[in-house]
Amino acid sequence: MKRRQLIQGALGLCCAPLSGSLFAQLTEALPKTDTQPVAFIGHGSPMNAIEDNLYSQAWKSMAGDLPRPAAILCISAHWLSRGSFVGAVQAPETIHDFGGFPQELFDVQYPAPGSPEGAELLQTLTRQKSGKDVVRLDHERGLDHGTWSVLRQMYPDADIPVFQLSIDYHRPMAYHYALAQQLAALRERGVLIIGSGNIVHNLRAVQAVNGGYDWAVAFDEQIKRKLIDGDHQSILNYQWYGKAAELSVPTPDHYIPMLYSIGLQRSSDELSFYNESLTRGAISMRSFVLSPS
Repeated sequence: MKRRQLIQGALGLCCAPLSGSLFAQLTEALPKTDTQPVAFIGHGSPMNAIEDNLYSQAWKSMAGDLPRPAAILCISAHWLSRGSFVGAVQAPETIHDFGGFPQELFDVQYPAPGSPEGAELLQTLTRQKSGKDVVRLDHERGLDHGTWSVLRQMYPDADIPVFQLSIDYHRPMAYHYALAQQLAALRERGVLIIGSGNIVHNLRAVQAVNGGYDWAVAFDEQIKRKLIDGDHQSILNYQWYGKAAELSVPTPDHYIPMLYSIGLQRSSDELSFYNESLTRGAISMRSFVLSPS
């Protein structure tokens, strides 16, 4: 099946043409730029936000390899919703959506500005012909740790506008991949789009061990090969890989953000990997960047 066939009909929508005046208003704050990269980041433990370790060092290195974005859109494993929403908050709060960690982590603030303009542009790009909004604006929610724990290491000055897109958890894999396609124009407006989750994420199987279990390593390597091959159909249908997939993706919340990243991939993009390792047996930290060539 060809890639374009994967998205056909998944959303049941088409973008309505933008009027010149509306588009001009929405893009005034995000003028046209060179095509921006797309990233997927295996974020792992929230402690990576405050620790100086191999993972946080790689995120810093990654940020140094990327052009400085005008804004950042993050699809985090930790904003699950019924329906799709985009954060349109001017000054998003730092959400500490976890428990059992040291106070130092709860004290962290990431006071990046929001991007209401970016949120409205995203909404407009995904609008149906009927005039209904596929993605609705959210004027309350801040940034969860799937976003700020990574960005705190990548962009510690918190001076780049950040907004989040939720994951409609009641939709199939093809929906998320297809929705990502609707966001392509953001890459031309200085927006760095990041999916933040983990390819392998099984907290029930986590143990204090180095590396990964055989099934976790096998699944992570299988997805790596499919990423290199550009075989997105197999990535969407990860259940094909049997028991290893069942153990690696017991719930798809951390897997889905990757679908947004690959949904934005262009044939000319160059693929580079970061943090190619597993931790605590059942968490893959694999990250990658798709950069325009």
